[in-house]
Amino acid sequence: MEEELKCPVCGSLFKDPILLPCSHNVCLACARNITVQTPDGETPVQSRASGSSDYDYLDMDKMSLYSETDSGYGSYTPCQLKSPNGVRVFPPANHHRHCSLTCPLCHRSVSLDERGLRGFPRNRLLEAIVTRYQQNRAASAAAASSSSSVKCQLCDRNPVDAAVMCEQCDVFYCNACQQRCHPSRGPLAKHRLVPPRNQAAGGGAASGGGGGGQQPPATARKPATCLDHEAENFSMYCYSCKAPVCMKCLEEGKHNKHDVKPLAVMWKQHKCALSQALNGVSDKAKDAKEFLVQLKNMLQQIQENGVEFEACLVAQCDSLIEALTRQKAKLLTKVTKEKEYKLKVVRDQITHCTMKLRQTTGMMEYCLEVLKENDPSGFLQISDALIKRVISSQDQWVKGALEPKVGPEFDLTLNTDSLLQTILMLDFCQVESGPTVPAAPLLQLEKCCTRNNSATLAWRVIAPPSNPIEGYILELDDGNGGQYREVYVGKETVCTVDGLHFNSSYNARVKAYNGIGVGPYSKTVVLKTSDVAWFTFDPSTAHRDIVLTNENQTVSCNSYDDRVVLGTAAFSKGTHYWEVAIDRYDNHPDPAFGVARINTMKDMMLGKDDKAWAMYVDNNRSWFMHNNSHTNRAEGGITKGSTVGVLLDLTKHTLTFFINKEQHGPTAFESLDGVFVPAVSLNRNVQVTLLTGLEVPKNTKQ
Repeated sequence: MEEELKCPVCGSLFKDPILLPCSHNVCLACARNITVQTPDGETPVQSRASGSSDYDYLDMDKMSLYSETDSGYGSYTPCQLKSPNGVRVFPPANHHRHCSLTCPLCHRSVSLDERGLRGFPRNRLLEAIVTRYQQNRAASAAAASSSSSVKCQLCDRNPVDAAVMCEQCDVFYCNACQQRCHPSRGPLAKHRLVPPRNQAAGGGAASGGGGGGQQPPATARKPATCLDHEAENFSMYCYSCKAPVCMKCLEEGKHNKHDVKPLAVMWKQHKCALSQALNGVSDKAKDAKEFLVQLKNMLQQIQENGVEFEACLVAQCDSLIEALTRQKAKLLTKVTKEKEYKLKVVRDQITHCTMKLRQTTGMMEYCLEVLKENDPSGFLQISDALIKRVISSQDQWVKGALEPKVGPEFDLTLNTDSLLQTILMLDFCQVESGPTVPAAPLLQLEKCCTRNNSATLAWRVIAPPSNPIEGYILELDDGNGGQYREVYVGKETVCTVDGLHFNSSYNARVKAYNGIGVGPYSKTVVLKTSDVAWFTFDPSTAHRDIVLTNENQTVSCNSYDDRVVLGTAAFSKGTHYWEVAIDRYDNHPDPAFGVARINTMKDMMLGKDDKAWAMYVDNNRSWFMHNNSHTNRAEGGITKGSTVGVLLDLTKHTLTFFINKEQHGPTAFESLDGVFVPAVSLNRNVQVTLLTGLEVPKNTKQ
């Protein structure tokens, strides 16, 4: 509680505290020190904006100005000095006319009226609490000093008697700790050091700024009087101004029309409200204490569990190392056996080759001696047998006899890449705290594809049986790099999204969820739709008299009346071109070609309602029609074998028609916006076939 009872300027216990409009308190003497005078017509900021100031948090771009008319506060005032408590204060200036006071805590300024500081109410309640606190502390200090001397609070071991006490820090120091931790220089030079026994006996010596000083014993307090009428006691409470008032304040009209209530009633109400609020704070403080106990117990648990887990981890790794050591011994045994085998084979081959070489050398020396003899009959007597022996000796040195049976290399290969990769990937697979959200799904790119303006995506994710996945959420952007939107939520791992824009790139991502929550997103995959549209006629929306054949690409009609059939594609952006080939054309009917909304009328000619834009044409001429309005008659018609082209440019928002690859008439319609579907209307005298996936004509006229 002591921090609540210290002045923010001098850092000592409050003495004669006054209550500022912002509800903060300062000592009366400190208020005199921080009062600033300003010239007429000039705000405190303007008068010192160019001066040197360390009031760094009053930058003009961060400053909030308070109007005196709406809040009672003036503007901010920069300061150039600091109090012993480290709070910036505002020195007085001479030769000025108006005064203002800035709160050292919230930095709000208020202008003083002709009463000066007497215009601020004196906080008698706070003053009484400070007096009571000083008396209790003095009694405690006297009891402590009588039983034992005051010890230094900063000594590590075996604290010695304190030599001084800092009033601002409220800490007892021995001489050594005071020199080391609280030197009398720098920002601490303004702190006041007093003897500890004087402090204990007197309850705090006086401090600079008038904030401290020995307080007199508590006496019965006089009733508080009104600031405007010093002879009148407070008897009522102005609910509008949130302040106690006297009867003269009500009689003279200042609070005449305000909502006032008896002072005792409001006192009880506010005490009750404060008590209820304290009960709530007390419950929170109780919870906080229990939470602190829980955290402290958790520290010990974490320490114990950490030691146990480290031991378990070391044991697991040692087990792996032992297994690797045993396997190493087995492999070394195999290498030793292979080495010994190779050495034996080579040694045997050396012995065998040495013996044969010795025999061959002896035979060669014998043959040379035989050749030296000059006795023909003796030579011929043994020459046949000797020649056979020499030839037989040559046959012993067949191909491969002079080649090593084994090589110096070892035909053993140890592949450690997979094992090394596994070791590097060794990690904790799951914490012991319980189930978690699913991992990010993996998009299977080999199964993700686009067809026309549809996109198919597939993904997978590995989840343990104890933590099953409940579903997936697939999101796509708008094809222009905009915000993502959900397009699928369910349990399937394959999804096809229809109705996308042609010639557009979509970013897709997916995430999984379970009972714990939603997992992270997968990596983003980019899907590009077809540049041109491939589509057919739609049997699900066609009039019942429409007949579709040739895989829904050829259309005819059973009725003499015009019937409408729509395409399966819908366009809202981009440029698209398709053609309709005239397969049969009898009795000069008027088929119509163009675009429509999905809900256009199907039992009349295309373009008769406001949901279709079309060109109807016979064998000689054509017209453009929308909302039953016929415009731009053009010469030239169609026959069997003709083609009618439709160019929908939603970049320019126009619709243009072609007959036999040539533009027919001017641009038919402009300012088209929305979603459009290819459409045709015809009767039983016409049969047409749809041609899609065509390149856009390059030469058009306006």
